[in-house]
Amino acid sequence: MNVGDRVRLLTGTEEGIVTRLLDSELVEVAIDNDFTIPVLRREVVVVAQEEGKNFDRAAVDYGPGQTPGKNANASKKDNSKRPSATPAAPKPVQPSLQEALAAVASSGKGVAKISGPAAGARQPAAAKGLFLALVHQSPELLGVTLINNTEADVLFTYGEETSARPYRALAADKLGPKTSTKPLSFLHMKDFEAWPAVIFQLLPSKPNGDAAYELLTKRQAFKASTFYGSQKPAPVIGKDAYLFQLDEKAAAAIAPEQLAEETPAPAPTAPAKPAGVDIAALKAQLSGDAPAKPAAVVAAATPAKPAGPIVAPPHELDLHLEALRPDNTEELSNTAILRLQLDAFEDALSRALATNMHEIVFIHGMGNGVLRKEIHRQLSRNKDIKFFEDARKEKFGFGATLVRLK
Repeated sequence: MNVGDRVRLLTGTEEGIVTRLLDSELVEVAIDNDFTIPVLRREVVVVAQEEGKNFDRAAVDYGPGQTPGKNANASKKDNSKRPSATPAAPKPVQPSLQEALAAVASSGKGVAKISGPAAGARQPAAAKGLFLALVHQSPELLGVTLINNTEADVLFTYGEETSARPYRALAADKLGPKTSTKPLSFLHMKDFEAWPAVIFQLLPSKPNGDAAYELLTKRQAFKASTFYGSQKPAPVIGKDAYLFQLDEKAAAAIAPEQLAEETPAPAPTAPAKPAGVDIAALKAQLSGDAPAKPAAVVAAATPAKPAGPIVAPPHELDLHLEALRPDNTEELSNTAILRLQLDAFEDALSRALATNMHEIVFIHGMGNGVLRKEIHRQLSRNKDIKFFEDARKEKFGFGATLVRLK
């Protein structure tokens, strides 16, 4: 069951058009000049054209824009055996005063013989292009239709935009030249102020054509000041509709040479120079599992400076910011301070291991415990640590950690 299907209620004789699919079990049906009701899917059945063969009566056949409901009920009557009335002869076209005077002047006679419009007169050609047409299905119900009045196929997507939902995709298909879609959705005139904006994506395509085309995206919102003046004869379907052209700016063709363009290859880069490793830093890093500072990488072209002797850290290292940077006047964030303290801890631990110290005390203070917790986490993962514990409480309280090294 799809939007636009003609259905009959199983619990009554009414017929209507499916205007919305509310959920997996519920549909909205327009009956009797736009009176819409929600109905369970199991309580309606699609009206088929073949039922006329089985019931010996004309099947319901809605013409374009025919109203379901009362019109539908009237069409259920068997009119196949009624004598058809002879159609009345069309009334002759009455010439206007200007046409009569022109005919008299051209004939030179007192009585002009006018047989209607000139044989060579033609209706103006319909505009080429892609159109959004809102077609009356009944006085209050409009069907949203896409019209392709071009010589190309069109791939399209259709969606709606509301204040509650930025985009909702509703349909996607291919539309041939000089054709139109079935109603993609339905809009009620009584809900004009709440109508969604409709969004089309359009991609023209010509079989065996010599160019590809860019994608067109068109968003169409509706305002009362311009909507009612847009009613005019629509091409292809041959009916009046509220008409909006979607391709005022035609899709630009993409030339074949543009499609063949490739991304230029990146310029070759110079081969990386072999690099050397600072042996002292590497030795310090390999001494344990603690995340010591990365080993410094130096270019081979630069002559390596001889590594100086590693200086042992103090037995008691104060990690407070005032001790690490006594002359600091810069305002640092908590994260920057913590990073500075951890860098000092890691450097001191690496130098203590490299110089075979037996123990070292890190004074981290109480605070909120973040620094102490991180120091203990790193110490617990280092295989070169014999054990660690809170330092002398009578001297440092719980604000220092004693580390015994292997």
